Amino acid sequence: MTTTMSPDLRERVRDLAEESPARPGRGRWRGVLRSSTRHAVMIISALVMIYPLIWLLMSSFKPTELIFRDLSIIPSEWDFSNYSTGWSSLAQPFSKYLLNSAIIVAGCLIGNLVTCSMAGYAFARLQFRGRNIWFAMMLVTIMLPIHVIIVPRYVMFQQLDWINTFWPLIVPKLLATDAFFIFLMVQFFRGIPRELEEAARIDGCGHPRIFFSVMLPNAVPALATTAIFTFIWTWNDFFSQLIFLTGDDVKTAPLALRLFLDSSSGSSWGPMFAMSIVTILPLFLIFLLGQRYLVQGIATTGMK
Repeated sequence: MTTTMSPDLRERVRDLAEESPARPGRGRWRGVLRSSTRHAVMIISALVMIYPLIWLLMSSFKPTELIFRDLSIIPSEWDFSNYSTGWSSLAQPFSKYLLNSAIIVAGCLIGNLVTCSMAGYAFARLQFRGRNIWFAMMLVTIMLPIHVIIVPRYVMFQQLDWINTFWPLIVPKLLATDAFFIFLMVQFFRGIPRELEEAARIDGCGHPRIFFSVMLPNAVPALATTAIFTFIWTWNDFFSQLIFLTGDDVKTAPLALRLFLDSSSGSSWGPMFAMSIVTILPLFLIFLLGQRYLVQGIATTGMK
């Protein structure tokens, strides 16, 4: 036996179905559980990664003899003299080592921003013989470790009498030797519409005017990314600076931190941790101020 509903009754049932709140199904709860698990894993991972930095900060306020004896985060005894001791206990004030690092970073920043952007524009926009071959050779150099080229570079700079000066660390950046940043600029310049370049040509602009007036203003995210990575890598560099800088008057902050350790006598862990915090602060501020440009630059170059 079949039953039929009147049109009015069917319309009323439809209205009630639309007005009744939908109960969350199994799929929705599964999605909520998956999202909660993902966020919990990310939070735990972040705490694990940031724990060494927190321990370093708290240990910089502990007496040296309690740093490895008292492993708690909160110091049982507070010693603020580590900062004053670390600042003045080496052959030079620690401000001298920070200034040396700043000079090298400034030279490397200028070199990479100018030369890598020019090389990137050439590979992205100019037509010349063997462009693809030269570009491939440039990319191959990314895979070369620093240990392969450090010996011939040292011999060359020794013949130029540049050892124990800043030039071996700055001059290579003036010659566009960082293939990673060249590749970054090439990818970004290729994404700039050619209509802008063609409009500039109609106005009578040549390549120099197009580069400085059209390309560079539109490449701010890529330039900011290059500047941030150059600052971080140069400021943290230890191996190259250890090879070329030997005098106390030209040592940088990473080399100065090594002077607090002595294998034959007691190491000054407290002052070293304090100066490590001082050395980390510029990196933290640069990354904090340039994070927006860094993310934008990586996203816009990586999606092309």
